[in-house]
Amino acid sequence: RGLGGCAVPPAAGMEELLSRSVPPLPPYETKEKAPPPAELRSAEFVRYYRGLEAGPPRAQLLARLARDFGVDHGRVAEFSAKVLQAQEQQREAGALLQAEDRLRYYLNPRYRGLFQHLGRLEGGLRFLVELRGDLVEGLATKALDGPHVKEMNGVLKNMLSEWFLTGFLNLERVTWQSPCEVLQKISDSEAVHPVRNWVDMKRRVGPYRRCYFFSHCAIPGEPLIVLHVALTSDISSSIQAIVKEPPPLETEDTDKITTAIFYSISLTQQGLQGVELGTYLIKRVVKELQKELPQIKDFSTLSPIPGFTKWLVGLLSSSQTKELERNELFTESEWQEISEITGDSTTETLKKLLNNNEWVRSEKLVEVLHSPFMRLCAWYLYGEKHRGYALNPVANFHLQNGSVMWRINWMADTSPRGIAASCGMMVNYRYFLEDTASNSAAYLGTKQIKASEQVLSLVSQFQQSSKL
Repeated sequence: RGLGGCAVPPAAGMEELLSRSVPPLPPYETKEKAPPPAELRSAEFVRYYRGLEAGPPRAQLLARLARDFGVDHGRVAEFSAKVLQAQEQQREAGALLQAEDRLRYYLNPRYRGLFQHLGRLEGGLRFLVELRGDLVEGLATKALDGPHVKEMNGVLKNMLSEWFLTGFLNLERVTWQSPCEVLQKISDSEAVHPVRNWVDMKRRVGPYRRCYFFSHCAIPGEPLIVLHVALTSDISSSIQAIVKEPPPLETEDTDKITTAIFYSISLTQQGLQGVELGTYLIKRVVKELQKELPQIKDFSTLSPIPGFTKWLVGLLSSSQTKELERNELFTESEWQEISEITGDSTTETLKKLLNNNEWVRSEKLVEVLHSPFMRLCAWYLYGEKHRGYALNPVANFHLQNGSVMWRINWMADTSPRGIAASCGMMVNYRYFLEDTASNSAAYLGTKQIKASEQVLSLVSQFQQSSKL
């Protein structure tokens, strides 16, 4: 299956293709005079790769590229020794710097040269994003593994981070008049609150709503990351009001708009995972909204809490296996009420009800679980850590951007998806524009989370009722 009419060589031709496509690292002395990239060879690599089926055939090629076309370890050892020698002999600064420059040069893996050549081809950047998407997918599913592949993934991520700097990105607003294929892509890539139909899509780009995306100058018109905003008169506590309720009047009454709620941010390209785009998009959209609607005073998110239910079920399981007292999670009176409703004095039935979303059908149970789940959720967001930072990835993202953990909302997302992921709870991260830089620095530097009275009070209730 060839692209552009070329026959795709059989798998046996993979070695040959890689030897031809991956340029050798020219000697340090002639690095400036290296021959220009052979465009045909880079194009041949693209055709060959796209001709392979997704999955094992591509994974095999990527694994081979990572393992056999990386860094020349012999050269690295040789020039590391020369750097040490220059230091020990206390040679003049020029000699030491040159030895370090040589070492830096030989630390470049050979496949980096291929990626550079591909990036210069027309359509090459799009191809590299696809290729990294396959790498990310392969690593996630364990179809690809090992230090060489992880290293190549990191090298390509860093290269893409340089190519996707904000100077190369265009901010575009989506309206109902946008090209049909753009609206389709926005709809398909919505990862947080799936778009149900065209009426729903029209609502999300209509009055009291804004939708923006970043495109790249080398991939024009292609949404890379998308941000949805609701324009409201207060900080929303329920997503249903934003994505389900029928639209208000067709024309916006700007006097009623005092708040911008960021309710969904989605990366459309798996290959750009880990490339810093979301932070820049939020900052650019804030500027755009301030220009268009200077009366907006409050900027906040209404964010999902993925992973909360799973974490909670894990706690209930461990409280059983370790025979911890249940009142580490619930007070005695709470547990009494829960077991009366479920008819079970162990946590087994409650775990089942959480796993299959059935608990929300019981009004009584929803009422009894309100208090304990709110404090458990506050602890999950504020107290559970990964390397000292918030364990929850959405929390970590907004805290890194300098927001404040503002308010936890009960029954804010009653969709099956919202109940399954976070027992229906959502959280507002609020952006006080004058404080975001100092909050971000405090979080990144000292891992300190800025949170409101509501959140801190729930956290202290949790700490008082729990010996965790």
